Amino acid sequence: MAEPSKVIHVRNVGHEITENDLLQLVQPFGSVTKLVMLRTKNQALMQMQDVASAINLVDYYTNLQPSVRGRNVYMQFSSHQELTTDQTQGRKSDTDGQPNRILLVSIHHVIYPMTVDVLHQVFSPYGFVEKIVTFQKSAGFQALIQYETRQNASSAMSALHGRNIYDGCCQLDIQYSNLTELQVNYNNDRSRDFTNPNLPTEQRGRSSQQHGYGDGAGMLGIQAAGPVGFSQVGNAAAMAAFAGGLPPGVSGTNDRCTVIVSNLNPDKIDEDKLFNLFSLYGNIVRIKLLRSKPDHALVEMSDGFQAELAVHFLKGATLFGKRLEVNFSKYPNITPSPDTHDYQNSNLNRFNRNVAKHYRYCCSPTKMIHLSSIPEDITEEEIIDLMEEHGTVISTKLFEANSKKQALVLFETEEQATEALVCKNATSVGGSVIRISFSQSQAT
Repeated sequence: MAEPSKVIHVRNVGHEITENDLLQLVQPFGSVTKLVMLRTKNQALMQMQDVASAINLVDYYTNLQPSVRGRNVYMQFSSHQELTTDQTQGRKSDTDGQPNRILLVSIHHVIYPMTVDVLHQVFSPYGFVEKIVTFQKSAGFQALIQYETRQNASSAMSALHGRNIYDGCCQLDIQYSNLTELQVNYNNDRSRDFTNPNLPTEQRGRSSQQHGYGDGAGMLGIQAAGPVGFSQVGNAAAMAAFAGGLPPGVSGTNDRCTVIVSNLNPDKIDEDKLFNLFSLYGNIVRIKLLRSKPDHALVEMSDGFQAELAVHFLKGATLFGKRLEVNFSKYPNITPSPDTHDYQNSNLNRFNRNVAKHYRYCCSPTKMIHLSSIPEDITEEEIIDLMEEHGTVISTKLFEANSKKQALVLFETEEQATEALVCKNATSVGGSVIRISFSQSQAT
């Protein structure tokens, strides 16, 4: 085996595997500072933030076979100690064919909204930009930029690949497209034909989807950049987290902040347990258990978008043997009263910082939970002792990410994992107040 290095060599990376897939696979172990996809070799090179993160990553996947999109991938230390600029730029000819006047641009670590006007401002200094189309794919926010000449596109790629649009975020990953001409149907924030300013902006309520695109790697079935009304959310962090597109079934236009939860188990539920569950999807203002209906509760969230996420991800979840019903309430808010619990100033609300990160982690209950803020000297046996009263623990895994001890716990069912989360989140263990969330990982 090669000497430890912060550069990881990944093998068996099929064309269906995107950069975003690999980033999600290694996210628990630390930040990836550089990523090179060697498509013709079905390989990739990833540079972690430091050697310690890389060692934790390789050690973990030495004992567990990682799988991405149904394909086993294999990780080992690279002989490179660091990826150079030449290596990161050199991958383009290896990956996507000959120079072309159309560029495929993937934008990583999106924090600020990406529009046609922003992209035009970035790319127009290198030549006349004829057309721009933006869209959302599994790899994240992407765009097609069509220049007047191939030389313009080549100049833009040489100057911009690997650069950030804004300091510390919105990194440009550029490759040549195999398309010969872009078809633009509408001039708006998501697509623009600068050679034909007379195109319509689109009929209200219609998608600006540009049909018929497909690139050589099968990446480019063009999709709308986001549902109509997403900008009405008014939350830049949410827009950054979802890169302009929302989970299927989430409109982004809801303005009702209060939800009603029914079919609760009144013998086991309380306000703090509801807080632990609903705070995964947004900040909680107040919670009220209804005395007239002991299996009902009202939960007021800080805005309508967060309430919509809670309804979307929690409807039908099972907790304490009951299948929850979660719907929007007719009441706009919960009136403060002696039997109402107020959480608006709680430091346990998750969405006061790192907001985009918490939005990205939103999901329906899973069998696996992620523990953070745990004691540095905790053992797997202690974690099992802590969790096994809530169900059968299939496996556990301790690891370090960002120099902090964290853990994954896999239960037999989603209900057991949900019960452990609502009962143990924010409890003190060894002097540390632990934080628990659902993990979208497939295995410990």
